[in-house]
Amino acid sequence: MSENIAFVGVGRMGANMARRLKDCGYPIVAVYDMDAELAAAVATELGATHLTRLADVTASADVIFTVVSDDAAQLSLFAEKGDTLFAGATGKTFINCATISPKTHVEIERRAKKTWVFALECCIASSIPQARDGTLFLMCGGNPTVFERVKPILEKLSNTLRLIGPAGQAAQLKALVNMVMNINTAGLAEGLGLGAALGLDLTMLREVFGQTGANSQVLITDSEDMQKRVHECFFSAAHAAKDSAIACDLAKGVGLTLPLAVATKAQYERMVELGMGELDKSGIAELTFKNRKG
Repeated sequence: MSENIAFVGVGRMGANMARRLKDCGYPIVAVYDMDAELAAAVATELGATHLTRLADVTASADVIFTVVSDDAAQLSLFAEKGDTLFAGATGKTFINCATISPKTHVEIERRAKKTWVFALECCIASSIPQARDGTLFLMCGGNPTVFERVKPILEKLSNTLRLIGPAGQAAQLKALVNMVMNINTAGLAEGLGLGAALGLDLTMLREVFGQTGANSQVLITDSEDMQKRVHECFFSAAHAAKDSAIACDLAKGVGLTLPLAVATKAQYERMVELGMGELDKSGIAELTFKNRKG
């Protein structure tokens, strides 16, 4: 395990991925984050160096993971001038894990090819606990040779690892995964909200849902939280709004109208407007239960 690894973005997901790789024997040599205090703390924990210039991150490592929040942040890391991860990056490999629009992944690969840099999109369809224990569902897009180059590293993070296709395709698939997940979450919140308004026992209702056609993965992960109003954040409402918007934009681009996706996007955008964007996506129940915030 000779590759030196750096992380750009050490929030809950990035930090736990770094912890996992360190546990597996990989040297985590550097971390960078816009939150300097957070980056310094994570660096101390991992025995890494906290760097404040992107070019220094590239110089320090062979493989650099980026785990940021949106298209603008991702593109700023790979700017074509100024302080950028591309500075002195020839031969380095970047694994980009942000849930962003497919076109941004395509653009980053275009820029990478101009500078003889290796880039791979690596979309995550799991949450924070899976990052820590190495059971992420990873969907990759890009050059198969680059994928094979970093596959041993990714296998330490994942129990399901797939190369989907060229740059952009993994991000398309991730958008669809999150679109359906968000729709299911909104539907579950409405079912439980209506059940509560009718006076039904919600514990019983959740059990019946689990034994019938109303069953879903979000029933397992979110229904108790909706009932008990516990919305500790594993996947934020703000991210749900962003990801639903990506899916709706993809649909618009191919001439499709997706009314459920549009309605779900509006619900999550409403959460953000009400100051609930940092709640977990399960917090959408606050909009559907009577006498709650919404």
